[in-house]
Amino acid sequence: MVLVKSLSGIRGTLGGKVGNGFTPIDIIKFLAGYVTWIKKKYKNKHKYLIIFGRDGRITSTLFQKFLIITFQNFGINVIDIGLSTTPTVGFAIINEKADGGIMLTASHNKKNWNGLKLFNSMGEFLSKKDFQWFYSIVKKKKLNFVSFKKLGNYLYKKNYIHKHIKTILSLPLVDQKMIQKAKFKIVVDGINSTGGIAVPLLLKFLGVKVIKMYCTPHGNFSHHPEPIKKNLNKICKKVPKIKADLGISVDPDVDRVVFICENGDFFGEEYTLISISDYILKNKLGPIVSTLSSSQALYDLSIKNGVPYYATPVGEVHVVEKMKEVKAVIGGEGNGGIIYPNFRYGRDGLVGIALFLSYISKLTQKSLIKLKKRYPNYFMLKKKIRLSFYQKKQQILNFFKKKYKEKKMNFQDGIKISFLKNEWVHIRQSNTENIIRIHIESTSKKRVNFLYKKIFNEIKNSNNFK
Repeated sequence: MVLVKSLSGIRGTLGGKVGNGFTPIDIIKFLAGYVTWIKKKYKNKHKYLIIFGRDGRITSTLFQKFLIITFQNFGINVIDIGLSTTPTVGFAIINEKADGGIMLTASHNKKNWNGLKLFNSMGEFLSKKDFQWFYSIVKKKKLNFVSFKKLGNYLYKKNYIHKHIKTILSLPLVDQKMIQKAKFKIVVDGINSTGGIAVPLLLKFLGVKVIKMYCTPHGNFSHHPEPIKKNLNKICKKVPKIKADLGISVDPDVDRVVFICENGDFFGEEYTLISISDYILKNKLGPIVSTLSSSQALYDLSIKNGVPYYATPVGEVHVVEKMKEVKAVIGGEGNGGIIYPNFRYGRDGLVGIALFLSYISKLTQKSLIKLKKRYPNYFMLKKKIRLSFYQKKQQILNFFKKKYKEKKMNFQDGIKISFLKNEWVHIRQSNTENIIRIHIESTSKKRVNFLYKKIFNEIKNSNNFK
């Protein structure tokens, strides 16, 4: 059993002992800490209001009433927006002037996982400082429920995804008319969660002909829910088979989006942010922010446009913090996460889709194959390694720090080692799983594979870590 606590929220596998999995007792403890944090953060209020939403997974349906009743017993008013997306919860918090919100989701993790994404009153994830404050409360908080007269109120509000989409369509850079004129035919993989509701609805407003795959939100995922190439074989085959213009896939809570080319090739999750940044910079110049694990192609784009580029540790919170600091015009993560500050400081797959379609609708040749050729052709490999019980993550990082001390290195988030020009390896502990993540990029596919074998063998050589 696994229980992970990070700036991305709380998530874990179902069942097991308290403290070692996503159990009802752990949920109550986390909610108690979150409620206390809200009351300390936003003082001098008689009543506090939070937004609650959930993804389509089976256990989200199970836990929905449990979480709402728990909040009410802590004296918190709840607006339940039901089946939702993570960005929709963030949007609803701002729209309802709430004190915070909870999205019940385990994002890209498998269906035996679930979790809590925690928001502040600005519809953003808790900052590092606030998350540490929250977690310190959780560790020492004694459960204390309110009396009958102080129970929180409950209100269900439907159609919040619809409101979210309507606001996206009002953004100046979302060109609804051009998209309608393009008459796109698009295949959508909704991974049997709320993407199956939200993405087709957005595309309907944009005048797109939609072919649905796995869009019934029953939570019994038809494939591994992370939107990466190896999990999207069926949509990659479907797009050229029915002569669609492109394909769209999202994760279960719709804060990440990836695209499929008209010939069935994977456009690449890194190129979601690269292409949308290209579109934004054509309309407004300004800084770009992404993570240390993101492609060099984004930095190249910033050089081409004469704007600053900033890299942060992996995680939405870090990207948002830097974007605010430098007044970035666009930012996000190379996993398909788009953060467009003109809308909200948070990853939003629906905003990403609307901006992307606006861009390609304006191209002379509306081809994702040709669009990708505009950008540098880097090869990236993303791997994760589960370690044996005696292999300590910090020892591994210290080993690489010593071994490659002659190379240029960055220690903001694990260790990033620069080898040749435009060639790097990033080794870091995952924020969401108990694993080591390795990202490698180079202009040569052979070099990428060579470097991975080299790094993998060094990690697996237990003699280095005894």
